[in-house]
Amino acid sequence: MSTPIFYLIPGLGADERVFQKLQPLLRGQVTVLQWLTPYRNERIDQYAQRMAQHLPADQVCWIVGVSFGGTIALEICRLRPQARAILVSSIPDADSLPLLLRIIRATGVYKLVPPQALKLLPRIGQWYFGIKDGEEYQLFKEILRDMEPTYTRWAIHRLLHWDSTGVGRCLQILGTADRVFPPGPAPVDYLIQGGSHFMVLSHAPEVAQILNNLATDPQDTPVVAWD
Repeated sequence: MSTPIFYLIPGLGADERVFQKLQPLLRGQVTVLQWLTPYRNERIDQYAQRMAQHLPADQVCWIVGVSFGGTIALEICRLRPQARAILVSSIPDADSLPLLLRIIRATGVYKLVPPQALKLLPRIGQWYFGIKDGEEYQLFKEILRDMEPTYTRWAIHRLLHWDSTGVGRCLQILGTADRVFPPGPAPVDYLIQGGSHFMVLSHAPEVAQILNNLATDPQDTPVVAWD
Protein backbone atom coordinates (compact mmCIF):
# COMPACT_ATOMS: atom_id res chain seq x y z
CA MET A 1 0.00 0.00 0.00
CA SER A 2 1.38 3.42 -0.95
CA THR A 3 2.04 6.08 1.68
CA PRO A 4 -1.08 8.21 2.27
CA ILE A 5 -0.82 11.82 1.15
CA PHE A 6 -2.61 14.48 3.19
CA TYR A 7 -3.02 18.16 2.31
CA LEU A 8 -4.24 20.25 5.24
CA ILE A 9 -6.08 23.57 4.76
CA PRO A 10 -6.65 25.67 7.91
CA GLY A 11 -9.76 27.67 8.69
CA LEU A 12 -10.55 31.27 7.85
CA GLY A 13 -7.76 33.53 9.05
CA ALA A 14 -5.80 30.64 10.59
CA ASP A 15 -2.54 29.01 9.52
CA GLU A 16 -0.44 25.91 10.12
CA ARG A 17 -0.42 26.55 13.89
CA VAL A 18 -3.89 24.99 14.24
CA PHE A 19 -2.40 21.67 13.05
CA GLN A 20 0.45 21.60 15.58
CA LYS A 21 -1.09 18.68 17.49
CA LEU A 22 -2.71 16.90 14.54
CA GLN A 23 0.17 16.87 12.07
CA PRO A 24 2.58 14.72 14.14
CA LEU A 25 -0.13 12.08 14.59
CA LEU A 26 -0.85 11.54 10.89
CA ARG A 27 0.73 8.47 9.32
CA GLY A 28 1.67 9.66 5.86
CA GLN A 29 3.05 12.53 3.82
CA VAL A 30 1.59 15.79 5.17
CA THR A 31 1.59 19.22 3.53
CA VAL A 32 -0.12 22.32 4.90
CA LEU A 33 -1.47 24.52 2.11
CA GLN A 34 -0.87 28.18 2.94
CA TRP A 35 -3.54 30.75 2.16
CA LEU A 36 -2.92 32.97 -0.86
CA THR A 37 -3.79 36.65 -1.03
CA PRO A 38 -6.97 36.85 -3.14
CA TYR A 39 -7.06 39.01 -6.22
CA ARG A 40 -9.62 41.78 -6.43
CA ASN A 41 -13.09 40.27 -7.12
CA GLU A 42 -11.55 36.79 -7.51
CA ARG A 43 -14.16 34.02 -7.67
CA ILE A 44 -13.82 31.05 -5.35
CA ASP A 45 -13.26 28.64 -8.25
CA GLN A 46 -10.45 30.85 -9.55
CA TYR A 47 -8.91 30.96 -6.10
CA ALA A 48 -9.17 27.17 -5.76
CA GLN A 49 -7.43 26.78 -9.11
CA ARG A 50 -4.44 28.70 -7.79
CA MET A 51 -4.42 26.64 -4.60
CA ALA A 52 -4.66 23.43 -6.64
CA GLN A 53 -1.36 24.18 -8.34
CA HIS A 54 0.32 22.58 -5.32
CA LEU A 55 -1.31 19.23 -6.17
CA PRO A 56 -0.21 17.03 -9.10
CA ALA A 57 -3.18 16.52 -11.44
CA ASP A 58 -3.28 12.71 -11.13
CA GLN A 59 -2.25 12.37 -7.47
CA VAL A 60 -4.37 10.21 -5.17
CA CYS A 61 -4.65 12.19 -1.94
CA TRP A 62 -6.79 13.41 0.92
CA ILE A 63 -7.55 17.13 1.27
CA VAL A 64 -8.44 17.91 4.86
CA GLY A 65 -10.15 21.29 5.14
CA VAL A 66 -11.06 22.97 8.43
CA SER A 67 -14.03 25.38 8.45
CA PHE A 68 -13.69 27.63 5.35
CA GLY A 69 -10.77 25.40 4.39
CA GLY A 70 -13.36 22.67 3.80
CA THR A 71 -15.08 24.86 1.21
CA ILE A 72 -11.77 25.32 -0.59
CA ALA A 73 -11.05 21.59 -0.30
CA LEU A 74 -14.31 20.80 -2.10
CA GLU A 75 -13.54 23.35 -4.80
CA ILE A 76 -10.05 21.88 -5.32
CA CYS A 77 -11.58 18.40 -5.64
CA ARG A 78 -13.61 19.65 -8.60
CA LEU A 79 -10.25 20.17 -10.33
CA ARG A 80 -8.42 17.11 -9.00
CA PRO A 81 -10.59 14.00 -9.54
CA GLN A 82 -8.17 11.72 -7.67
CA ALA A 83 -8.39 13.86 -4.53
CA ARG A 84 -10.95 13.23 -1.81
CA ALA A 85 -12.19 15.93 0.55
CA ILE A 86 -12.49 15.47 4.31
CA LEU A 87 -14.23 18.32 6.10
CA VAL A 88 -13.41 19.09 9.73
CA SER A 89 -15.78 21.55 11.44
CA SER A 90 -17.13 22.52 8.02
CA ILE A 91 -20.17 22.14 5.77
CA PRO A 92 -20.60 20.01 2.62
CA ASP A 93 -22.67 22.52 0.64
CA ALA A 94 -24.21 25.99 0.77
CA ASP A 95 -27.60 24.60 1.85
CA SER A 96 -25.98 23.54 5.14
CA LEU A 97 -25.15 27.12 6.12
CA PRO A 98 -26.58 27.53 9.67
CA LEU A 99 -29.32 30.02 10.54
CA LEU A 100 -27.05 32.61 12.17
CA LEU A 101 -24.84 32.87 9.09
CA ARG A 102 -27.90 33.03 6.86
CA ILE A 103 -29.14 36.00 8.90
CA ILE A 104 -25.72 37.66 8.68
CA ARG A 105 -25.80 37.16 4.91
CA ALA A 106 -29.35 38.48 4.53
CA THR A 107 -28.76 41.60 6.61
CA GLY A 108 -25.35 42.33 5.13
CA VAL A 109 -24.06 43.17 8.61
CA TYR A 110 -20.74 41.49 7.81
CA LYS A 111 -20.04 44.33 5.36
CA LEU A 112 -20.35 46.91 8.12
CA VAL A 113 -18.11 45.29 10.71
CA PRO A 114 -14.41 45.17 9.78
CA PRO A 115 -12.66 41.83 10.45
CA GLN A 116 -10.21 43.64 12.74
CA ALA A 117 -13.06 44.22 15.22
CA LEU A 118 -12.74 40.63 16.44
CA LYS A 119 -9.23 41.44 17.65
CA LEU A 120 -10.79 43.84 20.15
CA LEU A 121 -13.29 41.25 21.43
CA PRO A 122 -11.32 38.01 21.77
CA ARG A 123 -13.55 36.65 24.55
CA ILE A 124 -16.58 36.70 22.24
CA GLY A 125 -14.59 34.78 19.66
CA GLN A 126 -13.45 32.38 22.36
CA TRP A 127 -17.07 31.55 23.26
CA TYR A 128 -18.26 31.29 19.64
CA PHE A 129 -15.42 29.02 18.54
CA GLY A 130 -15.43 26.96 21.74
CA ILE A 131 -11.83 27.70 22.72
CA LYS A 132 -10.52 26.65 26.12
CA ASP A 133 -8.52 28.91 28.41
CA GLY A 134 -4.77 28.51 28.52
CA GLU A 135 -2.78 27.26 25.53
CA GLU A 136 -5.75 27.26 23.11
CA TYR A 137 -6.78 30.81 23.99
CA GLN A 138 -3.21 32.09 23.64
CA LEU A 139 -2.96 30.52 20.18
CA PHE A 140 -6.33 32.00 19.23
CA LYS A 141 -5.18 35.49 20.23
CA GLU A 142 -2.00 35.04 18.18
CA ILE A 143 -4.04 34.02 15.14
CA LEU A 144 -6.32 37.05 15.61
CA ARG A 145 -3.27 39.30 15.86
CA ASP A 146 -1.88 37.97 12.57
CA MET A 147 -5.22 37.93 10.71
CA GLU A 148 -4.98 39.62 7.29
CA PRO A 149 -8.05 41.89 6.74
CA THR A 150 -8.12 41.72 2.92
CA TYR A 151 -8.14 37.93 2.87
CA THR A 152 -10.58 37.64 5.79
CA ARG A 153 -13.11 40.03 4.23
CA TRP A 154 -12.89 38.17 0.91
CA ALA A 155 -13.25 34.75 2.54
CA ILE A 156 -16.31 35.71 4.60
CA HIS A 157 -18.06 37.04 1.49
CA ARG A 158 -17.19 33.93 -0.54
CA LEU A 159 -18.39 31.58 2.19
CA LEU A 160 -21.72 33.38 2.60
CA HIS A 161 -22.31 33.46 -1.17
CA TRP A 162 -20.85 30.08 -2.11
CA ASP A 163 -22.45 28.37 -5.11
CA SER A 164 -21.97 24.71 -4.28
CA THR A 165 -24.01 23.40 -7.21
CA GLY A 166 -22.46 20.18 -8.45
CA VAL A 167 -19.90 19.94 -5.67
CA GLY A 168 -18.65 16.41 -5.16
CA ARG A 169 -19.01 13.97 -2.30
CA CYS A 170 -16.98 14.38 0.86
CA LEU A 171 -16.57 12.98 4.35
CA GLN A 172 -17.56 15.20 7.24
CA ILE A 173 -16.18 15.29 10.80
CA LEU A 174 -18.17 17.50 13.17
CA GLY A 175 -18.13 18.15 16.91
CA THR A 176 -21.27 17.98 19.00
CA ALA A 177 -20.39 21.34 20.65
CA ASP A 178 -19.61 23.28 17.46
CA ARG A 179 -21.44 26.64 17.59
CA VAL A 180 -20.29 27.82 14.14
CA PHE A 181 -21.41 24.76 12.17
CA PRO A 182 -23.57 22.79 14.62
CA PRO A 183 -24.70 19.30 13.61
CA GLY A 184 -28.12 19.41 12.01
CA PRO A 185 -30.67 16.79 11.01
CA ALA A 186 -28.54 15.57 8.09
CA PRO A 187 -26.32 12.54 8.82
CA VAL A 188 -22.68 13.22 9.70
CA ASP A 189 -20.00 10.67 8.85
CA TYR A 190 -18.04 11.18 12.07
CA LEU A 191 -19.34 12.97 15.16
CA ILE A 192 -16.87 13.77 17.94
CA GLN A 193 -18.48 14.12 21.36
CA GLY A 194 -17.70 17.49 22.94
CA GLY A 195 -15.78 18.74 19.93
CA SER A 196 -16.01 22.48 19.27
CA HIS A 197 -15.10 24.48 16.17
CA PHE A 198 -11.49 24.36 17.41
CA MET A 199 -11.44 20.57 17.80
CA VAL A 200 -8.69 20.14 15.20
CA LEU A 201 -6.50 21.28 18.11
CA SER A 202 -8.45 20.23 21.22
CA HIS A 203 -9.42 16.78 19.88
CA ALA A 204 -6.45 16.15 17.61
CA PRO A 205 -6.02 12.46 18.60
CA GLU A 206 -9.63 11.63 17.69
CA VAL A 207 -9.42 13.52 14.39
CA ALA A 208 -6.07 11.88 13.57
CA GLN A 209 -7.42 8.41 14.28
CA ILE A 210 -10.28 8.95 11.85
CA LEU A 211 -7.95 10.26 9.13
CA ASN A 212 -5.45 7.45 9.60
CA ASN A 213 -8.19 4.81 9.51
CA LEU A 214 -9.61 6.29 6.31
CA ALA A 215 -6.18 6.32 4.68
CA THR A 216 -5.72 2.67 5.63
CA ASP A 217 -9.18 1.54 4.53
CA PRO A 218 -11.03 4.19 2.45
CA GLN A 219 -14.08 1.94 2.20
CA ASP A 220 -14.55 1.95 5.98
CA THR A 221 -16.68 5.05 6.56
CA PRO A 222 -19.23 4.30 9.30
CA VAL A 223 -20.94 6.95 11.38
CA VAL A 224 -19.24 6.92 14.78
CA ALA A 225 -19.62 8.88 17.99
CA TRP A 226 -16.56 9.29 20.18
CA ASP A 227 -17.04 8.92 23.93
